[in-house]
Amino acid sequence: MLENFLPHAMLKAKPNLELRIRTLKKDWATVYDMLSGKENNNFS
Repeated sequence: MLENFLPHAMLKAKPNLELRIRTLKKDWATVYDMLSGKENNNFS
């Protein structure tokens, strides 16, 4: 992801930002599924 924005930076390690973005996407996908009615057993 970061390589698209900074192609010539030649970064050796992935920054913590990408890990946080992935974690937030996963967490919000879970919350969205719970509230949208997808396999929620009448949660909302």
